[in-house]
Amino acid sequence: MGFYGSFSIEVEGSFFMIKIITRYGQLLLAAMQQTVLLALCGLFFACILGIFFGILGVTKNRFCRAVNRVFVDAIRGVPMIVLAYFIYFGVPAFINNIVASGSKFTLSALQAGTICLALNCGAYMSEIIRAGIQSVDKGQMEAARSLGLPWWRAMYRVVMPQAIRTMIPSIINQFIITLKDTSILSIIGFPELVNTAKNVVANTFMTFETWAIVAVMYLVVIEILTVISRVLERRLNRGRE
Repeated sequence: MGFYGSFSIEVEGSFFMIKIITRYGQLLLAAMQQTVLLALCGLFFACILGIFFGILGVTKNRFCRAVNRVFVDAIRGVPMIVLAYFIYFGVPAFINNIVASGSKFTLSALQAGTICLALNCGAYMSEIIRAGIQSVDKGQMEAARSLGLPWWRAMYRVVMPQAIRTMIPSIINQFIITLKDTSILSIIGFPELVNTAKNVVANTFMTFETWAIVAVMYLVVIEILTVISRVLERRLNRGRE
């Protein structure tokens, strides 16, 4: 092809990318905002589930530990795409079959996506929190109990603040994974970045340029989160010294 041929292709590709950014840039940015919003909503509820099931996993009660294992193993054993279909299509169909009423129960793509991410991320968060709690020396809990604190208060006031130091980097890493997992939810029609990019490709037929822009957008956001994780980890390690 030669130098001039390859150079012309690069110039043409750059022109098409600029054209996509000019015409669809606002739409892609709005989709990126929806992606981050969905990831944040999922992570918020995942933290609640993770704390609950993570604490169940470190109790001395066998039933509580069994509940933790069933939840973690069941959610982690199901592919996320199957979980998304089950929540978005299966759950409303099941409820409508057992409830005889005029109105039909439905879930929006945002609601179903949030539930799906919360369950999937919550299973992994519970393991992060369980491991973080177990990383704290057992003597901390024993000392708190010897001072007359109930188990739950000792966990909340003594153990958890120390465990958070080791959990934060893993939690941010899980948020990065959850952010990337939002792309799977394009299958249920949520207007996140991948779903929007598919529409842009369908309108422009510029496959390479569109997906290159999307890849860069993901890369920028994830790199920002990675930097935040490193800064937090550095500060936490400095506090231990």
